[in-house]
Amino acid sequence: MLRLFPSLRGYRREWLGRDALAAVTVWAVLVPEALAYATIAGVPPVVGLYAAPAALILYAAFGSSRHLVTGPMAATAALSAAVVGEAAGGSSTDFAATTAALAVTVGLAALLAGLLRLGFLASFISEPVLKGFIVGLAMTIIAGQLPKLFGVEGGSGNYFEKVRVLIGDLGATSGLTLLVGLTGLVLILVLRRVARAVPGSLIAVALGIAVSAVFDLADHGVDVVGAIDTGLPSFGFPDVSADDFGDLAAGGVGVLLVAFAEGLGAAKTYAARGHYEVDANRELIGLGAAGLGAGLSSGMVVNGSLSKTAVNWSAGARTQLSGVLVAALTVVTLLFLTGLFEQLPEAVLAAVVIAAVVELVDIRSLVSLHRVFTRRLGQAYGVAARPDFIASVAAMLGVMVFDTLPGLFIGIGVSLLLLLYRSSRPVISELGQLPGNGHFAALDRHSESRRIPGVVVLRVEAGIYFANAERIRSVVRRGARTGVTAVVIDAETVPFVDVSAVRMLDDLAEELESLGVRLLLARDVGQVRDVLRTAEARRELRRVYPTVRAAVDAARQGT
Repeated sequence: MLRLFPSLRGYRREWLGRDALAAVTVWAVLVPEALAYATIAGVPPVVGLYAAPAALILYAAFGSSRHLVTGPMAATAALSAAVVGEAAGGSSTDFAATTAALAVTVGLAALLAGLLRLGFLASFISEPVLKGFIVGLAMTIIAGQLPKLFGVEGGSGNYFEKVRVLIGDLGATSGLTLLVGLTGLVLILVLRRVARAVPGSLIAVALGIAVSAVFDLADHGVDVVGAIDTGLPSFGFPDVSADDFGDLAAGGVGVLLVAFAEGLGAAKTYAARGHYEVDANRELIGLGAAGLGAGLSSGMVVNGSLSKTAVNWSAGARTQLSGVLVAALTVVTLLFLTGLFEQLPEAVLAAVVIAAVVELVDIRSLVSLHRVFTRRLGQAYGVAARPDFIASVAAMLGVMVFDTLPGLFIGIGVSLLLLLYRSSRPVISELGQLPGNGHFAALDRHSESRRIPGVVVLRVEAGIYFANAERIRSVVRRGARTGVTAVVIDAETVPFVDVSAVRMLDDLAEELESLGVRLLLARDVGQVRDVLRTAEARRELRRVYPTVRAAVDAARQGT
């Protein structure tokens, strides 16, 4: 049975001050970002605030992290816009209701996945794929926000189409809008560099509202947010049909994968710093409860936020009480402060979004992935020698060209294809004996190693299974050259074999035996031994030698 509010167990009075200070600091960041991310999702800004209170409280009740802050985020907001855009009708009311329905769908899917203990699914999105996806998404979001910064109409479509339309519209730029937006953007970026503890987004928003009100910017052609509903949201299931929920199901799974991967990464990062553990399945349940609460509160998709969690940690939060207090402050904002944001220039809101996501355009990480390469890797794998870089770029370009969800699945697909390709082309090194200590090492890496006369020693650096069995067979055949009486396979780096591999080894041993060459195995792991025994491999293959030296001696002595 799940215990509610696990981080509050054993709460100490002296923690209250730190949790309260962290709550105020996080609230100062959450409010402007929630308004901004709602615009990315294509719904009124207040929807971002609607999503926060229930999400924060329910995650605190069910999640396992002491520091994770949940709320609207740029990546899932953009995914929401893409999924809802296909399912919703033309009216803004339908769009808002369908956005809330998507949050409910993602929440229910996460709850179900958590109860079924499917937390391992996050591992199918590798870090490089997620990095490329986030870079592509951030660039697409920036391209979508730049028209607001320049005060032009802008266009729709993928990243390149948005940039093309923006360039064509630059002649209609509103100088005053651009001045207001750039001032807000520069202010946020400068404060981030010189005073990270200062909530630059909130200050930029406050100054933007003040300047807008004093100089009546709306009458001078500067677009402002406009009327925002005051008060708490309506509660209950969104007003959409059962068919609409069905249409959202497939897209909701993609949103869930991204939301869970991003949130779990943030939770693990700060759990490691705080020396405690997070449970992936409980994180799914926490995310599900948060998403369900956000959707039932007329909100949008939420997930764990790395940036706000960092703020929470830096401000000294000790438990999820800080998240509960942030929820209370957000409710106060909805009840009494939303009117203040009606004069907020759209350009400043765009500046908040751009400042929030520009750090995600991490080209340096892509360059570092490209550098993971050696000549030997190139010889072994060819074009697949940089799999992480290729998968990352595939995800990035997939997002920029084909939209968010297709881009994510393109990245995952390319990553898995490269994994299969590399596993089908394992590195097989010929070993020689090192002088003095009798150890064996690869001939191409240790020039001092020497071949054993009449015996070829091969190390297979991969599991042996149906996809690479024939390649391994051909390499061993080539090793059984003239003058060789035995081939020894060093199986220490073979983590597994399957039945197809056992049959191949049996056939190969019989073929080599007809040529007067023995096939011996050395240093297997338990799983390999189990399969060799239960798949009824030849007796000689089931007799695995404890060391390469022992196998070589047996080969030379004919025992």
